[in-house]
Amino acid sequence: MIMNCVKRLREERLLSKAELARLAGVSPITIDRIERGEDCRMETKRKILLALGFSLAEKKKVFQD
Repeated sequence: MIMNCVKRLREERLLSKAELARLAGVSPITIDRIERGEDCRMETKRKILLALGFSLAEKKKVFQD
């Protein structure tokens, strides 16, 4: 299990899983898996960080791996 804050941050921004997926260029199923703590590629993490408005240097604010 990978600890992350994706769900909390998404909900704070009032985004649905589908909206975040569209912004990040990934599938809603991928967002669901990440929110449940499943692992993902570094490229996917990068896309989600940018879609949530974070820089790559702020990775630790979202993903604690």
